[in-house]
Order: sequence, then C-alpha cells, then structure tokens
Amino acid sequence: MMRVLLPTMLAVAMAAPAAAEFRAISDETTFRSVVDGRTLTRPLIKLQVLPGGRISGTGGGAEVSGSWDWKGGYFCRELNWRGRELGYNCQLVSVSDGKIRFTADQGQGDSADFRLR
Repeated sequence: MMRVLLPTMLAVAMAAPAAAEFRAISDETTFRSVVDGRTLTRPLIKLQVLPGGRISGTGGGAEVSGSWDWKGGYFCRELNWRGRELGYNCQLVSVSDGKIRFTADQGQGDSADFRLR
C-alpha cells in the first residue's frame, strides 16, 4: 500500500484545507530565502531543497533525490523515489505562517503543503 500512496504524496499530494492565506512566490530569490537551510516536512516525508539545484530527503523511509530549477516564476523539479522517476513538473509555490505549498502543473493541479522546519 505504501508503494502506491507515497509516490502520489511525493508528486503532488492531497490538497489540504487552508487555515491561513497563502501568498504566491514569483521569484527565485524569495523562494531560496524561504527554503534555505530548512527541512520541508509532512507525514512520512522530509525534504531539503538545496541551493545547488538538488533535492534530497526521505519518503516512507526510502531515499528521495532529485533536481530543481526556477523557470518563468515556477519551481520546476524532477524526483526519484525508490528508483522510480516521478517526472518533471513545474509548480506554483506559496507560503503562509511557516508552511510552503507546491501546486502542480503551474498552479492548475493538486497541492501539497509542507511545514518549514
């Protein structure tokens, strides 16, 4: 069951209800200042978005790795989990009260909220 659910959570995750208003991040400098030195967490997932364009962490006890860049106002990433490529996707990024939200497909898809630790 974990092998089915976790890739979905890692790729886009289920939408979480918004308790506070999220504001979009439209530039890479602001994005970097939000994630620099922080760990992004949600149940079963801990990730770091590193300055050199890498993503590392764990999901469901397995290694998560990938790469990222910033294109046209979006966070674009490729992820690998348990040897499975989760694909390339450009995502709208928003922040609110110690949380960061990634919305797939340039803001048109599902969202995943992470705590910033």
